[in-house]
Amino acid sequence: MQLALKIDVQTYRGTREGVPKLLEVLRDHGANASFFFALGPDRTGRAINQFFRRGYPGKVPRLSMIEHYGIQTLLYGTLFPAPDIGISCADIMRNVRDQGFEVGVHSFENSRWQNKVVFKSAAWTRQDMKSAVGRFTDIFGEAPRAFAAAGWQLNRDELRQTQRFGFDYASDTRGSHPFIPTWDAEIIACPQLPTTLPTLDELIGREGITLENVVSNMLNLTTNCSTTGHVFTLRAELEGGKWLTKFDQLLAGWKAQGYDLVSMRQYLQDIEGTLPRHAVRMGELVGRNGMVALQI
Repeated sequence: MQLALKIDVQTYRGTREGVPKLLEVLRDHGANASFFFALGPDRTGRAINQFFRRGYPGKVPRLSMIEHYGIQTLLYGTLFPAPDIGISCADIMRNVRDQGFEVGVHSFENSRWQNKVVFKSAAWTRQDMKSAVGRFTDIFGEAPRAFAAAGWQLNRDELRQTQRFGFDYASDTRGSHPFIPTWDAEIIACPQLPTTLPTLDELIGREGITLENVVSNMLNLTTNCSTTGHVFTLRAELEGGKWLTKFDQLLAGWKAQGYDLVSMRQYLQDIEGTLPRHAVRMGELVGRNGMVALQI
């Protein structure tokens, strides 16, 4: 049984502080994982409107954005200058790779992608992804082989670009099992490895689930493994911060359940047979605000 760990690194603080802590916990458990980095300026402050989307005020007491992200991060790009993650944190990123973990692209600028890509043109989408691919290549000395769209936000042209940039796979969607994506019957020749499990913050507040019992509830979801395993997405800003002990408990619990904790690439390599085709559409997901890309 395989459970792939997908780590989204969205901010300057998450890269500098969260990533080293996650590496330590992963090493302690002998677990593998894939890290997907935002590579350009951290302008999180420009995405402050996301915190006031429909339904979000109910999450504020549970998540405490200031506690997790810090007031300085929430003001980057507005009152505070935006630090360039790829320039300032290149050594941290290379250290992840040098320790044997897979690295890939999350975005060039996380907040811009999440706010705009759904409505943007093919030219805008390609240029943004080209910027991220170029910065990744500068940092690591080779082109990226995997892409994971920030916030599960995309458009038709993003899917096309995953094929044109030659990625081995992308993880842009939420779903139940690996598949070949289609959009309005157009086949995209780049496998999608969707996130199959809810994130911790999506569980908290649902049916009596609290921070105190969220780990046991997550482990209940993985008691019986599907034939294609699972993909769990965590954030360097949350599980690499205040929720680090929860992540440590999850890893111990999954190992006790018999899971091999693997990278996304290991997960892909273990897939046998021809992948089925599934449409991708933007839709709502229980426990999450706004729309995300869904496997249909």
